[in-house]
Amino acid sequence: MFIGHNAVGFATKATAPRVSLGWLMAAPMFLDLIWPIFVLLGIERVTITSNPPTPFLTLRFDSYPWSHSLVMSCVWGALFGGAYFLRTQQSRAAWILALGVVSHWVLDFVTHRPDMPLWPGGPKVGLGLWYSMAGAIAIESLLFVAGVAIYLRTTKARDRVGSIGPWSLIILLVLAYIASIMGGAPPSVPAMASGALIMWIIPFWAAWFDRHRDAIA
Repeated sequence: MFIGHNAVGFATKATAPRVSLGWLMAAPMFLDLIWPIFVLLGIERVTITSNPPTPFLTLRFDSYPWSHSLVMSCVWGALFGGAYFLRTQQSRAAWILALGVVSHWVLDFVTHRPDMPLWPGGPKVGLGLWYSMAGAIAIESLLFVAGVAIYLRTTKARDRVGSIGPWSLIILLVLAYIASIMGGAPPSVPAMASGALIMWIIPFWAAWFDRHRDAIA
């Protein structure tokens, strides 16, 4: 899943209004933020496939147990939430962020073919929604629209940055999603993994404009 993870980040602002959207966005994206680093380091492996049944299946995830197994997603969630707790002493927000990290595995389990490991070296599962292009786009788009609507409804702009900032990120994410479907296969695995590192800018972008918005009581 792609923008579905961003949808979780936007939506959880309603449950944690005092937490920066940067943290809330980074949590459900976290597994995908560390994955390209692991690929570039040779810790995990992915293959570019030719003539996939749908554009969502261009990549075959041969091995990614340290970033995308269920057990490790719980470990990363505990570390992520724990880091926030150590920084702020806010236990409820820390739990929300930890669950946000784990939500990534749950959403990927729905969309991926059976390549999602339960633990490193364990069985792999996946419901395979990506085999249905129309179904995958419909569900992910609905999640994204709902998440954005929740964020915009539970916060209000304080100034011009607060008004324009969210829409700049929303438009970017939509265009990136369309490009991922229409753009074809990447030229190589290193190029794909290197390009994926640009995702790190998204939480910082979200934190920037979220500072210019107030939670609606």
